[in-house]
Amino acid sequence: MLNGIEVLCHSSIRFDKGEVIYFDPFKIEENYKDADVIFITHDHYDHYSEEDIDKVVNNDTIIVAPEDLLTKLLKKGFEKENIVLVTPNESYTVKGLEFQTIPAYNTNKQFHPKANEWVGYLIKIEGITYYIAGDTDITEENRNVKCDVAFVPVGGTFTMDYREAAKLINEIKPKIAVPTHYGSIVGDKEDGVRFANLIERDVEVEILMK
Repeated sequence: MLNGIEVLCHSSIRFDKGEVIYFDPFKIEENYKDADVIFITHDHYDHYSEEDIDKVVNNDTIIVAPEDLLTKLLKKGFEKENIVLVTPNESYTVKGLEFQTIPAYNTNKQFHPKANEWVGYLIKIEGITYYIAGDTDITEENRNVKCDVAFVPVGGTFTMDYREAAKLINEIKPKIAVPTHYGSIVGDKEDGVRFANLIERDVEVEILMK
């Protein structure tokens, strides 16, 4: 299920599944210019990084992002036909990729207000459903997510910490859980292991953070 998938840094994830897909590209090392689709979860520098988008975008890239990023995307030089704006709790198809938007927000802190309508993504590829949670706490919406693979933030401060993330995963029970959003900007490098140690046996944990 994780073949062709990398956690590059923080919450930056790359899928190579026929289409090359990036989620929140950040600290990209080289000018790959290989993105078919870029998904952005929200407008924070470590998720919407124009410097890193420049390293993966090409003339045919489609960028998927919350509505509040439209002005920045147009100023950046994206053509309107290459921008797909999303709102929470909706379904979309882009380049044959079917996905839904799951609200991503804080419930006990103010960094990611629900009113901003920022998102995570639930995307189906080759019959496997992947949940990329974005920056979120445990919410009513993500407690109802059904997926095969879940990428969840574990670093705390701005999102769930590893204990809260483990609680969510033990409730929604994907086949595989992958911790993200730790080890650099927030959280320490052992948070992935701490998260794994709290996960029940019927869920496999894969630590992909480089």
